[in-house]
Amino acid sequence: QVQLVESGGGLVQPGGSLRLSCAASGSIFRFNVMGWYRQAPGKERELVAHITCGGSTNYADSVKGRFTISRDSAKNTVYLQMNSLKPEDTAVYYCNVPFLQNVYWGQGTQVTVSS
Repeated sequence: QVQLVESGGGLVQPGGSLRLSCAASGSIFRFNVMGWYRQAPGKERELVAHITCGGSTNYADSVKGRFTISRDSAKNTVYLQMNSLKPEDTAVYYCNVPFLQNVYWGQGTQVTVSS
């Protein structure tokens, strides 16, 4: 069983920044990959970024150059630094971990980009 708890969402103006955190129960060394997804109203959930245990990263085209995913194994936490935020980034952001034939999700954190 894996528990994921996201935090760091909120309301920010266009061009602003936020850092999301996802704290996992237990060591994240167990996970080959950890990811961030988002779901905007009326849209399907989509991959934002993921990071492997080796530190390789992958980003959706829409966030490349603006978002950075990282992980801190000592804190069992993965982060999503979001810069130059746009209104179209507004969504609920979810942390995701595939592990032992299961897929675990956090409860989500709301990010709203609006003036």
